[in-house]
Amino acid sequence: MRKSSIRGRLLATTIIGGAALAGGFTPVRAHAQESAEMVTEVVVTGSRIRRAETTTPAPVTVIGQEAIVERGYVQAGEALNQISSVAPTYGQASGSGAAAGSGQQFPNLFNMGAGRTLTLINGRRTVTSSSGLGDRVVDTSIIPVGLIERVDVVQAGGAAVYGSDAIAGVVNYVLKRNFEGVELDAQYGISSRSDNKKPALRATLGKNFAEGRGNVALNLEWSKVDPLFDRDRPLTNLGRVTYTNPANTSQTDGIPALAPALNATFYSYTNNGVIFTTPAPVPTFILRSGGATQQFNAAGTGLQNYNLGTFLQVPFASGGDGFPYQDLATLRTGVERKNVNAIYHYDFTDHLKVSGEFLYSNTVGRDPYGTIASNTVLNTPASGAGYITFFATNPYLSTEALNSLKASSPAFGAGAPLFLSKSWSDLLPTRETRYNTDTYRALLSLEGDFNRADRDFYWTLSASHGGTKGSQSGWGVKTAAFNKAINAVKNSAGNIVCSVNANASAADDDLACAPLNIFGSGNVSKEARDYVTTPSGQDFRNTQDDVLATLGGDLFQLPAGVAKFSVAYEYRAEWARFKPFEGNQLGQVGSGTISKATSGKYHTNEVSGEVLVPILGGDFSFPGAKRLEFDGSYRIVDHSITGTEKVWGAGLQWEVFDGFSLRGSRSRNFRAPTLDQLFAPQQTALGSITQDPCDSDRINAGPSPAVRRANCQALFAANPGYGPLATFQDPSENFNNTLITTGGNIDLKNEVSDTTTIGLVFQPSFIPGLTLIADKIKIDLTNGLSAFTAQDFLATCYDASTPSPGVCGTFTRDASGFVNTAISTTYNAGRISYRGEVYNINYRLPLSRLFPDHDYGTLEFGLEATHNTRYETSVTGSDLSRTDGTIVLPDWRGRFDMRYSRGPLKLYYSVDYMPSALTAWGATIETTPTPTVAENIRHNISGAYDFGKYTVRAGVTDLTDEMTSYPNRAYGDIIGRQFFLGLNARF
Repeated sequence: MRKSSIRGRLLATTIIGGAALAGGFTPVRAHAQESAEMVTEVVVTGSRIRRAETTTPAPVTVIGQEAIVERGYVQAGEALNQISSVAPTYGQASGSGAAAGSGQQFPNLFNMGAGRTLTLINGRRTVTSSSGLGDRVVDTSIIPVGLIERVDVVQAGGAAVYGSDAIAGVVNYVLKRNFEGVELDAQYGISSRSDNKKPALRATLGKNFAEGRGNVALNLEWSKVDPLFDRDRPLTNLGRVTYTNPANTSQTDGIPALAPALNATFYSYTNNGVIFTTPAPVPTFILRSGGATQQFNAAGTGLQNYNLGTFLQVPFASGGDGFPYQDLATLRTGVERKNVNAIYHYDFTDHLKVSGEFLYSNTVGRDPYGTIASNTVLNTPASGAGYITFFATNPYLSTEALNSLKASSPAFGAGAPLFLSKSWSDLLPTRETRYNTDTYRALLSLEGDFNRADRDFYWTLSASHGGTKGSQSGWGVKTAAFNKAINAVKNSAGNIVCSVNANASAADDDLACAPLNIFGSGNVSKEARDYVTTPSGQDFRNTQDDVLATLGGDLFQLPAGVAKFSVAYEYRAEWARFKPFEGNQLGQVGSGTISKATSGKYHTNEVSGEVLVPILGGDFSFPGAKRLEFDGSYRIVDHSITGTEKVWGAGLQWEVFDGFSLRGSRSRNFRAPTLDQLFAPQQTALGSITQDPCDSDRINAGPSPAVRRANCQALFAANPGYGPLATFQDPSENFNNTLITTGGNIDLKNEVSDTTTIGLVFQPSFIPGLTLIADKIKIDLTNGLSAFTAQDFLATCYDASTPSPGVCGTFTRDASGFVNTAISTTYNAGRISYRGEVYNINYRLPLSRLFPDHDYGTLEFGLEATHNTRYETSVTGSDLSRTDGTIVLPDWRGRFDMRYSRGPLKLYYSVDYMPSALTAWGATIETTPTPTVAENIRHNISGAYDFGKYTVRAGVTDLTDEMTSYPNRAYGDIIGRQFFLGLNARF
């Protein structure tokens, strides 16, 4: 048996087989060709056993660093978005008024949720970098692009080897080990619309020492991209909404229940303030003068005609002077990232080495429209954002305005109130929500090998500590202070003051009150702004301590080869703390709900083992069975909160003949609830439910329209005050009108999945350089952990043949049937069933094969595709909802790559393809005006020329400016045509 030292295996532990597209997106190949000079034992992502073959039971796709750089990606998430089995994430708003969010990006295999894809760095866990309620996932922004050797993406399973979260698969960032020299990299990107500017700088420095036994490398990175707004792209600038179609007569007339409208506005409020005679969002209640609806002028000194636009339904009009739909939310969050990474290793002997990693990252996400201050007739006064009642005695009313109001409403002159509905352009210091996240991680590892009884063994011992410190911050209105400030009077000296401090007996805390001018726009004084607003948000911290010890090597000799093993013990401790800002803790913001600081922790003790057993191979083989290999894994996890979990994996690899192999795997995987999911603090704020299933334009949708309709009919029959179901429209769909409580759920349990993969690898000898790989994937998950929004709970309640009281009790309706309170939390959501296939075809063609006497370079081709045949979810365990074949998870997603290289020149072309898809499962012309979106095809080109020490690269993504398929803002990449130019210098 051949012996090998650690130093002899250094490269072998970081290489996964050959690649047809060097540095590109490639699958793991069938075999590594052995030679007498090179040790071929490797550690393949998905196993801790070093092996001489690079085949894996489950499919693995590899992204090389060259592919990241040559295509103009400045962070790893941009490259992961191109893998067909990964659901792309862009950090943008959904289009329903929801905030664009933190701008963080997390790998999400098969769209099963980012929390079901485990992220590793060099095969080890790392601390989460996520913020707020949700999954404990790792933002791709923190990964050092300059140190990436490759990214391995294991598609399906891995929990028996790595533990919790590896359900959909594993993403492993493998870093360079022996970088030497200085590399400086600068790139600038800009869209064809002169926005989405993306500067990026990178410096990587490395040095070998002690005759190559040691190496230290340092990587510094910075990149930035500014926010985008709805008005910045043609599709989102349409201001498109849907409303109840008045032409619809039945469910079978071929006329959609919803009709589209463009240039949508919220007719019931403006920044100046629309005046209502009755506090209800109906156009007939807007104050009129000479038949014309009225609002205040910007100065607040008088009235002016208000163009209502074309009324659609509450709360929308098309056109007019109302608040524009495009200004409600940011399209895409801006992100600035700063990374510092250091790695080192030193070999004390050929059989003992020490290595270490240090990571620090700061990312800042900016959502300029993260919040908005408003007081409208769409909201109840108890929400803190309801309409403002004012009287003729308000001292800020000018004589001109007062006379106009009295003339239009004689009752107002007689002492009756009027009602102001407005958004504020000047009340908050800023609308921006800022997400600031600092992540750090330090790891120290010892590794060695030894030989006993003519058998090779190897061991590792590593310890890491990581932490994340961050904040989500914006501004909110202190409701009590606001109510005092708008109640303005004149004191005995004729000065405008708050009513509460108009006399000397006012309480001390009222003396600070500054009166607020509610009329017009831009009339709020600094003193009033300071008095009524407060920072709103939360700070959070989390830490992870991890100790991992492994031992592996040879078990015994079999006729087909050596059986191998690996055993491991891992201890992991997680801690998190959430601290709402003072205003949130005191209940000053919004409806007055108090948000409490919360902390939580858990730890695990985990023992795992793997075996690799060659059954057939070498001299012990037969026709039709050149090689047969079994690998198995088992893991026991003792979790301090959720108890004991046992998971396993088993796989077979059968090489039928040279160049053709079959493979399969079966595994049981799990995910434990995270600290966020268990302990996140309860916070209540106004939000939108997005969709009410009982709306007249939603009632015939869902997985079972008949069930939804029957449940809604029963609800309305039991509550006659809700009005006729046929015309019911919940304004909570389109405006932040619902008090939504978010937070943890201490009752959560583990989710568990069973995964099966079956595949083949074909490398025909008669076509050198060609590799064809196909794998079928089946995942069945039960007791699933899902981040449930208010919309999810609503849909689950009304789409269930037997509604669950627990689910239906998460929301309430007011006397009109509108949803006024709801919950958004993590929930054990029943089960998920996924079926699909992944395909890879790669071909490398040196043109010298065609033209033996000439060096015309090399052509390389790659085709990668994922076929999603079923994605079925059930919250209750019996009621199913499918999203395969829809814009959420289209039937197919694919990418074709082609590269030409000759000496210092490299040219690259790719095309991303998504087929025509339904907007929702079962969508028809009866349920939506656009039941199907068109196919999405985006072309990309780039090129690079190496001048020796310097390499210049340039490219264009989305060459034809395809953007997204109408009317969806996420089916494709809405950025559109983007140019980049980069320079790399090596010394």
